[in-house]
Amino acid sequence: MRKKIRFLLIFCISLQTAIAQTDIDGLMMQKKFFCVGPTAGYSSFKNYWEGTLKRDNLNMGRVSTTNFMIMGNYGVTRRLNVLFGLPYIKTKASAGQMAGQKGLQDLSLWLKWVGYEKHLFKGDLQLMLIGGYSTPVSNYSPDILPLSLGLHSRTTTTRFMLDYQRGHWFGTVSYSYNFRDNVKLDRYTYYTTEMHYSNEVRMPDASQWNFRAGYRSEVIIAEAILNKWTTLGGFDIPRNGSPFVSNNMDATSIGINLKYETPLDGLSVVANGSTVLAGRNVGQSTGFNAGVFYIFDFGKKTKSTNEKDKGKQPKK
Repeated sequence: MRKKIRFLLIFCISLQTAIAQTDIDGLMMQKKFFCVGPTAGYSSFKNYWEGTLKRDNLNMGRVSTTNFMIMGNYGVTRRLNVLFGLPYIKTKASAGQMAGQKGLQDLSLWLKWVGYEKHLFKGDLQLMLIGGYSTPVSNYSPDILPLSLGLHSRTTTTRFMLDYQRGHWFGTVSYSYNFRDNVKLDRYTYYTTEMHYSNEVRMPDASQWNFRAGYRSEVIIAEAILNKWTTLGGFDIPRNGSPFVSNNMDATSIGINLKYETPLDGLSVVANGSTVLAGRNVGQSTGFNAGVFYIFDFGKKTKSTNEKDKGKQPKK
């Protein structure tokens, strides 16, 4: 989903994932609780950055991406969560001859661990370590940007997160480093800044800073987000050229996340939106996401069984 029309796509998914204890927020799922649900989103742009030059492309018109995702989070313990996400993507250009794509993109798996906790200055401080891995689940091509479903690169992510909450107000900061595997194309020659006689493309790694702050209660969560994605290498789109899988893609975006716990026990509704303020070789996209999540309490059965066993014990 990258924004350079394709780039736009990837950033939209990563920056607009609905909030319900995700890999990039300071929330944790309780032990033996399983939160799962679908989300849907839409993003689009007409203008994009060709290197540092902001422009449009009449041959593409408006590039849009629709995404549908299933997400889940299981509380192994109070301090360790396992998360997953699987998106289905549809891309489209309003002009030109390039056909949009649709299909499953990449499966993401995460471990989220609270390594340190401390009550500090009348608030609660948490230091978290998050590890993630994503891999393509379909044989989509990364070589038809900007309408590819993704970059088709297996990625390992390490994230450090600091979360502080005092009363209902909180702030969270995180830094991520993304190790990206090489990508194979369906052709055996390609040009970057020089000619390559191979079908394998070396992918630059990437980093991400994420800042969020807002209000948390048992009923409502509202937060503002600033996100900065930086590709650690790559090259610019040539003048009037086409985007390429190993381009240098940078983006700074702002967004808002909202979550509401409904009166129905375990059911929550989420919504968010974001827009790209500045970038390099990405689209200036604006988009939104919404979803519904339900929490299953797998600890109830254990509790009920224990209570029955206690009732069967002979009286002393």
